[in-house]
Amino acid sequence: MKTNVGSVDRTLRIVAGLVILSLFFVLDEGQRGWALLGLVPLGTGLFRWCPLYTLLGIHTCKVANQ
Repeated sequence: MKTNVGSVDRTLRIVAGLVILSLFFVLDEGQRGWALLGLVPLGTGLFRWCPLYTLLGIHTCKVANQ
């Protein structure tokens, strides 16, 4: 799996994922499941690979062949 997420993109994804996940503790019981969507940007930031970027041929990192 080649990395396609750069360092700035990675940082923004991790921060956004953590912010969205933190909504789990703020939202009502019926809406808490939506906060689990924060796992998507968090996971793509941690693994430095985005499947959508692969489909679209986008690379935000300087070295894409790791």
